[in-house]
Amino acid sequence: MNIIKMLGDMTKYLTEGFTRIFSPPEKSPPEIGVQPFECTHYSEKPSADNSIS
Repeated sequence: MNIIKMLGDMTKYLTEGFTRIFSPPEKSPPEIGVQPFECTHYSEKPSADNSIS
């Protein structure tokens, strides 16, 4: 009977671990929405190596 209890406890322990790993996080990140883009676009300046002859 002791072995059956140990197997049950071990199964419960592993099941709780899997549940904790694969469940959604307890705290959800705040809903902040889409952030506006406020940077200048990258434009490559021609260099001596890239110039067309």
